[in-house]
Amino acid sequence: MYRITKEFHFSASHQLMQLPETHQCGRLHGHNYVIEVELAAVGLNQYGFVRDYNELTPLKTYIDEVFDHRHLNDVLDDDMVTAEKLAKHFFDWCHERWPETAALRVSETPKTWAEYRP
Repeated sequence: MYRITKEFHFSASHQLMQLPETHQCGRLHGHNYVIEVELAAVGLNQYGFVRDYNELTPLKTYIDEVFDHRHLNDVLDDDMVTAEKLAKHFFDWCHERWPETAALRVSETPKTWAEYRP
């Protein structure tokens, strides 16, 4: 199995509204998010790629236009926008466009990652 990954970045705020007031994530706060999309294939295309990295440019455009410097609760119309939910959202968006999408990882901090992999 061949696997490729590409990383994308954006900054945004969110608030986990249903957490207790004493929980730090219950307050309005922001992150410098890192999104990592993984594509996998048994074979390579005629150019020797799983997929040309340039074909992933629409994901960068989507992130820049819809998510960057936004309040994620408003973007996704959800009071609980977690890294796990973002991973699923971006996975679904990518998989619609690139069937080779195998996993999507989201980082809110350099030491934490959430992953969606069917």
